[in-house]
Amino acid sequence: MAFTLYAATIPSYLQILGSVSRLISKAETFCSDQGFEPEALIQAKLAEDMLPFAYQVKSTAVHSLGAIEGVRKGTFSPDTTTPPDTFDGLRERVDQTIAALEALDRDEVESFIGRLMRFEFGANHMDFVAEEFLLSFSQPNFYFHAATAYDILRMKGVSIGKRDFNGRVRKLP
Repeated sequence: MAFTLYAATIPSYLQILGSVSRLISKAETFCSDQGFEPEALIQAKLAEDMLPFAYQVKSTAVHSLGAIEGVRKGTFSPDTTTPPDTFDGLRERVDQTIAALEALDRDEVESFIGRLMRFEFGANHMDFVAEEFLLSFSQPNFYFHAATAYDILRMKGVSIGKRDFNGRVRKLP
């Protein structure tokens, strides 16, 4: 199999988004079992100057499917909308992202190579070629937010481990 932009991005997004979906379910079960209000986890932060679990989950969608949509448009700006405030809403956002990524055409992703695009946030901007944007900007952000969501749950006492983060690895049958 040739190494492609599709292979370098989409399967990994899907792997970790599947994990994030299962983390949401584990968080929901934890709240039910422990008698915690869901908001206690949904709004939990690692540190005061960081954003909460809900934002971290939303950002996995933003830096996967949102990044692909940004390449299509030629510009990417962070999604500043309020994240879902329920486990069902978070799971729906992740599930919709997974479905849209699964529906992507491999050839379309390959057609992004060499395409110019711009990251914009307020008055700030950075110019990229699409593959460098996806691999050096969005992909690291995607993993940061997924790991932060995991870390918040772990810090709050949800019984999860490394396998819960890694999810279903792609191995030989």
